Amino acid sequence: MAESQHHRHHLFHHQKEEVKPCEAVYSETNTYYTDGYGGLVETTEVVAATGDTVDYEKQEKHYKHMEHLGELGTAAAGTYALHEKYKMEKDPEHAHKHEMEEEIAEAVAVGGGIFALHEHHDKKEAAQEDHGKKHHHLF
Repeated sequence: MAESQHHRHHLFHHQKEEVKPCEAVYSETNTYYTDGYGGLVETTEVVAATGDTVDYEKQEKHYKHMEHLGELGTAAAGTYALHEKYKMEKDPEHAHKHEMEEEIAEAVAVGGGIFALHEHHDKKEAAQEDHGKKHHHLF
């Protein structure tokens, strides 16, 4: 099978979509009116736009999905930490090993929570940009 026809989508290696530039848009509007003194006034409004379009709804959906994955990871790591704490009490011979694994799982749970919070803020930002409410600040 030719490589151009062969597409594989794996869990973490999704095929990247190409960014398609939007068509060049050119609009010109002429308006004629009298200025009140017997003269004719012409105003011209020209709008030109080129470049890439951003699908904010798609971004918002992506960030929501990633936020849910972060929440799921936090819950899983927290559950594993509780499991290791239980095993530490039940298996005193290997208590140190279980204690270390519990601490690692706690750190992973905190990291997952921070990731979920980060994605939540990105999702809110994409939603604001989609509705035209976002003002970009340099700092």
